[in-house]
Amino acid sequence: MKLYQMADAVRYSRMTTAERRETFLLEGMFQPGKAEFAYVDLDRTVIGSAVPTSSDIVLETEPELRSEYFLERRELGVLNVGGAGSVIVDGTTFALGKLDCMYVGRGSRNVCFTSVDPSSPACFYLLSYPAHSEYPTRLVKFADLQGLPLGATETCNKRTIYKAIHMEGIRSCQLVMGFTLLDEGSNWNTMPAHTHMRRSEVYFYFDVDPAHRVLHLMGPPQETSHLVVADREVVVSPGWSIHAGVGTKNYAFCWGMGGENQAYTDMDPVTIAELR
Repeated sequence: MKLYQMADAVRYSRMTTAERRETFLLEGMFQPGKAEFAYVDLDRTVIGSAVPTSSDIVLETEPELRSEYFLERRELGVLNVGGAGSVIVDGTTFALGKLDCMYVGRGSRNVCFTSVDPSSPACFYLLSYPAHSEYPTRLVKFADLQGLPLGATETCNKRTIYKAIHMEGIRSCQLVMGFTLLDEGSNWNTMPAHTHMRRSEVYFYFDVDPAHRVLHLMGPPQETSHLVVADREVVVSPGWSIHAGVGTKNYAFCWGMGGENQAYTDMDPVTIAELR
């Protein structure tokens, strides 16, 4: 498990492009037949991936967690962005197609990831935070999610937001998780931008055309910079940083948050004219 130690806004202002990428960007996580994990000291976030092929992948604890099993003191969000697969939790099987999402509660001892077809494997994106109590493990199918249309064609940000793990959906301790799909011809996400010191956020970009990229904007509103992000790469966004992006083609991204509260609307907006 790779350790990421977040920079503050002072160190951020002195960073080179390579240093920003090394600190805030997770690359190369989705490897066939493997599980990959990163531990971020910010809100004790664990970001992971599991791509089962010819054999199942068992969710093992990591030495850095100092726990008997992975979810002894944690909760887990799972989003499938690949082929059909299943997540088996303490003997109960949950079938996940693409864009199906599930929550695995604290105290779940045995978690296993499988694919229906190894040649078109499931690709499970994993996001975990510490949990102070137990909530039931639940699955929500993409077809059952009610999308929230936002944006407009004239502002290049026509998109649909799908909330999966939140106070009015699947309940959790602190994890909030969902995803956004941009319409064809739209490129901007989360604009106007905002910050929220009560929560850190993780952006997982997927369905990015291999020949295209997303420019993820970050930093304090008056001192922004960008990261060039490819398909299935992850950006960690501290509370002091904006988090917005524009692609060279439409794409999708999963947003996940942990921290002091679960209020989706708790944010400090920044007008476009304020950005520097």
